Amino acid sequence: MAPGTNQDFGFLPRIINGGIAGIVGVICVFPLDLVKTRMQNQSKAVGQTAQYRNVLDCAVKTFRSVGFRGMYSGSAVNILLITPEKAIKLVANDVFRQALKTKDGSLPMHRQILAGAGAGTCQIVVTTPMELLKIQRQMAKSKDSAESPNARQLAMQLYREKGIRGLYKGVGATFTRDVIFSMMYFPLFAFFNDKGKTPENNQVPFYHSFASGIGAGAIGAFLATPFDVVKTRLQTLEYKSRYSGMVDCATKIFREEGSSAFFKGSLLRVMVLAPLFGIAQMVYYLGIAEAMMGLKPLGSVS
Repeated sequence: MAPGTNQDFGFLPRIINGGIAGIVGVICVFPLDLVKTRMQNQSKAVGQTAQYRNVLDCAVKTFRSVGFRGMYSGSAVNILLITPEKAIKLVANDVFRQALKTKDGSLPMHRQILAGAGAGTCQIVVTTPMELLKIQRQMAKSKDSAESPNARQLAMQLYREKGIRGLYKGVGATFTRDVIFSMMYFPLFAFFNDKGKTPENNQVPFYHSFASGIGAGAIGAFLATPFDVVKTRLQTLEYKSRYSGMVDCATKIFREEGSSAFFKGSLLRVMVLAPLFGIAQMVYYLGIAEAMMGLKPLGSVS
């Protein structure tokens, strides 16, 4: 994402910046992500009364059920794994963009889309188990979750039952969602970010990178919501015998709940991912890792 020569392409600062951005983002928006998960898991046949009337009703009922601490159920595994997840996603996109440049140093749109697809593919090795464990904790019903297994206990249980495959339930749906999102997000961010370059030094102000990340994240998050709904249902263990795969899950959702069900939680998904990626781009611009390491900041990603 960052322009410049290979000399400017430092892996370690980008990994640190990606981790910092991910942790800050999770802390800020995790309660919204929890509400999104519950909205998407609200399965009902057409004509039946829904448990949650709308986003606000879901948020209020969830807070009453689990309390303030419960609104961060599953955040520990997210905070632990968000560093490698964001680092893989952001650094992989950088690597693919560098590799796909033409001889004259340009990067056509179709190559930007390919780079985004590559980044989305690489991240699923971490994203799939992270999302799986997070969702189970987010669906805990009670303020007293002592009877519910924590993320480590759940991971061990899944591993004992099905081996490593148990931790990658829903990997196909996760792959589809993340690849499609990344194919949209990274080219959109580069387009928006380029509009903020100053004629004097060709640099982009940090606030423009922040806004570009929010804009690109919002568009990508909304359009990828149907794939996120399917992924969430497949990774919710209480539905493990209900859906046999992505196609079966999508078909049953459409038949039983209508097409609008594929956009459940879309507003919340935008509210979660837009600031998360805005923060990521701003952290890259500010060069927090470079400052910690005494290096020259790499500047804004593009």
